Amino acid sequence: MKFDETVRYQESHEWARADGDVMTVGISDYAQDELGDVVFVELPEVGTTMKQGDAFGVVESVKAASDLYMPAGGEVVEANEVLKDTPEKVNEDPFGDGWIIKVKMTDPSQLDSLMDSAAYKTFTEGLND
Repeated sequence: MKFDETVRYQESHEWARADGDVMTVGISDYAQDELGDVVFVELPEVGTTMKQGDAFGVVESVKAASDLYMPAGGEVVEANEVLKDTPEKVNEDPFGDGWIIKVKMTDPSQLDSLMDSAAYKTFTEGLND
């Protein structure tokens, strides 16, 4: 299992990487592994504004469908359109080419409430007990 040191994690398994006030969001390696082969990703419209914790999309796999939740509030400025034709990128490179959206955050300090990689690793280990 890979844990990216440069991102923050939610208990719902989304990760967020901040670059100034723009946040890139994806799902963790743990989440894609649990889901299995991703076959569809529902993306939000660019320009959509949401609050922290709002559902912004869905990842569907051969096993299950899972809602995606905003790690911080803001406006969607980019959606990874590549995932429409190649949703398996989420499995192949969850912290890279498999990113899902980019958001201009209204309050970047909201990311402070998320877990760092060490805390998330401990959290996921507890789920497998």
